Amino acid sequence: MSRIKYYYDAKTCKYERYKRSKWDILLNGLGFLSLASILATVFIIGFNLYFDSPKELMLKRENKEMKLYLELLEEEVGKMNEMLADLQQRDDNLYRIIFESEPIAPEIRKAGIGGTDRYKDIKEKGLNQEKLIVSIHSKIDAVKRKMYVQSKSYDEVTELALRKEEYWASVPAIQPILNENLNLLASGFGMRVHPILKVRKLHTGVDFAAPKGTPIYATGDGIVKTAKTVFGGYGKYIEIDHGFGFVTRYAHMNDFKVRRGQRVKRGDQIGTVGNTGSSTAPHVHYEVIKDDKFVNPVQYFFKGLTPEEYDKILELASRENQSLS
Repeated sequence: MSRIKYYYDAKTCKYERYKRSKWDILLNGLGFLSLASILATVFIIGFNLYFDSPKELMLKRENKEMKLYLELLEEEVGKMNEMLADLQQRDDNLYRIIFESEPIAPEIRKAGIGGTDRYKDIKEKGLNQEKLIVSIHSKIDAVKRKMYVQSKSYDEVTELALRKEEYWASVPAIQPILNENLNLLASGFGMRVHPILKVRKLHTGVDFAAPKGTPIYATGDGIVKTAKTVFGGYGKYIEIDHGFGFVTRYAHMNDFKVRRGQRVKRGDQIGTVGNTGSSTAPHVHYEVIKDDKFVNPVQYFFKGLTPEEYDKILELASRENQSLS
């Protein structure tokens, strides 16, 4: 119950009851409301400074979880980089060495992408974790670039592997005639006495003595480049282009079993032994030409021979005797 107020009236010399006007009541009410509002505002501000609302607590928890997720993502990107570095190391130091190919230059593997404004859109959003997000994007872009380079490298290595298989099939790796007892090699590569001129002269191939009609075989996969007959010299002869810089020549043949332009496989019969051209006895003069230079054919007789048999072939080929052509 509100207290009753009195005032002294000088005219009546009495205490009269104080009666508040509506204006006084209004002012008092407004004053009370203002004070209450100020106190409530101060209380709310103070409470918010020291205590979070449920919504703020939820947002802070979500932000904390998002930051943890981003940090874990950055860690995973780092692990991917390490795995990719291991693949690159194997690629450069194993696969490419096996296939005799140059490693990929480091500046190509580490080539950057984009420019200084690449992450401008992210920076303009004013995100709380801007640095972390930009860092992750930058690392992911680097991994993507390295993966692209590595995938192109594997495409190249795959092609090299296929070419290597083709290469080994094309190398002239067998003897041109069946020589089971290793007794048909009559003259080797190098300086030999010419059977007609009787002077020492470079013998550009090896001679295998065999009866007329003995089958002659292609020593590697390739395409018949030449199948022709000349008077004197090689007589009837065939040249096979094996690719990879290899060409083989089979001279003094009796007849042909293939034609020019025909593709042959190692071991296919291409003709028979003869005694045509400048030949002193039935035999096949066999040459290997690598990158336009005559090389010793015996160096390539590694298929179908044991180490002991190969040593015997080398010994027979090294004897300085008279050639048959």
